[in-house]
Amino acid sequence: MKTVNHWIGGKTVEGASGNWGPVTDPATGAPDTRVALASVEEVDAAVASAKAAYATWGTSSLSTRTAILFRYRALLDAHRDEIAALITAEHGKVHSDALGEVARGLEIVELACGITTQLKGELSTQVSNRVDVSSIRQSLGVVAGITPFNFPAMVPMWMFPIAIACGNTFVLKPSEKDPSASLRLAQLATEAGLPDGVLNVLHGDKVAVDRLLEHPDVAAISFVGSTPIARHIHATASVNGKRVQALGGAKNHMLVLPDADLDAAADAAVSAAYGSAGERCMAISAVVAVGAIGDELVAKIVERAEKIKIGPGNDPTSEMGPLITAAHRDKVASYVTGAAAQGSTVVLDGTGYTVEGFENGHWIGLSLLDHVPTDSDAYRDEIFGPVLCVLRVDTYEEGVALMNASPFGNGTAIFTRDGGAARRFQLEIEAGMVGVNVPIPVPVGYHSFGGWKDSLFGDHHIYGNDGIHFYTRGKVTTTRWPDPADAPSGVDLGFPRNN
Repeated sequence: MKTVNHWIGGKTVEGASGNWGPVTDPATGAPDTRVALASVEEVDAAVASAKAAYATWGTSSLSTRTAILFRYRALLDAHRDEIAALITAEHGKVHSDALGEVARGLEIVELACGITTQLKGELSTQVSNRVDVSSIRQSLGVVAGITPFNFPAMVPMWMFPIAIACGNTFVLKPSEKDPSASLRLAQLATEAGLPDGVLNVLHGDKVAVDRLLEHPDVAAISFVGSTPIARHIHATASVNGKRVQALGGAKNHMLVLPDADLDAAADAAVSAAYGSAGERCMAISAVVAVGAIGDELVAKIVERAEKIKIGPGNDPTSEMGPLITAAHRDKVASYVTGAAAQGSTVVLDGTGYTVEGFENGHWIGLSLLDHVPTDSDAYRDEIFGPVLCVLRVDTYEEGVALMNASPFGNGTAIFTRDGGAARRFQLEIEAGMVGVNVPIPVPVGYHSFGGWKDSLFGDHHIYGNDGIHFYTRGKVTTTRWPDPADAPSGVDLGFPRNN
């Protein structure tokens, strides 16, 4: 059985707690790997390694940091397939989707490579007589990231490249369900020349998380996961005096107006709802059909959904893989099996789906629920699986009101040919990320990612300018120097003055 250990101080450190977690191949259901679960003492050792490294990394030059990051970017590019294969083996997503995840993570590494221009300060001269004021941004110290299972490479890369480019050192606690990709990212960083202790990977469960939240030497916590945990992370870390960005769950809506290109809308709904088996915080899980287009739109979605090929992620012909665990598969299925009793029309039922030759895998097919009531479990909860809900409204105003009533405000989209309606939607919708004829509006690396309401706890979004501000703090210096003309007369070896 393969064993995944910690990465502390630039080397593998075997788990010493005696606690191990299973890592299962989602396509076969076989627990073929075990991962070390850290004790409090092991967390302390990782933080101590990061703190020791910060003594020199925090004062290193920008050119030193960016040179390492450029080499790191090249290594990641060369190892794309390897990292994607690790993701597929432990998460289950198809290889092409895993490659896309690595590519989106690389965008942030590239942003970090250009950190020199982002960390430039400001200077105002002569704000008063012979007084200048300057502003700079400095690193925080040791920072930590707690990341989810659904993007085991991308979300860590949303955090640590910017953090270390800004001069911090980092302790990463990835999901224990698929830990190998994060470990490989750290190994490649060391190969690129990152000093020992600057990036540490610590595997664990609640014990490790709680210790990071309270550790006095951890200055900031970044988190991506469910809303209940994000709320807990934010409250606990804040009480302990830490800066926090905690991204929570979502129920992303797609509003389809009567004038929309329904073929394009159906294509978008299928890809955004069922891609990565719906295990995306940016997945479209609720389509809001306006007016009389609902029946036609649902028919087009069904036509496309029924053609999706489900199979092992390492099969090049597969378009959707299994879910991460059997328990999660069963939870997702429960929303479908209970939907009719709560008032929905079950158009497609993906429960009970299996793949020949892989009967023990964590399989579920595509499900489509129509006429979904807003008080049903399938609508209220973040299902995090391949279940798409369709709701019907009569007007644009009714649709926006329905969407804004959701406690989540992560991402949203509108499909229309009307520029005026799209502009109005952009301003009126209560969400942090908006797509206009774009179903999954994940921002590029130099804009920030984050939602509103119960989808974000803390003041900063992740990566982009918000990420840089989160991992640095401002300092303002006011300076007055005497003018040379005020100096006492005496020996003067300078140029003679022309009075």
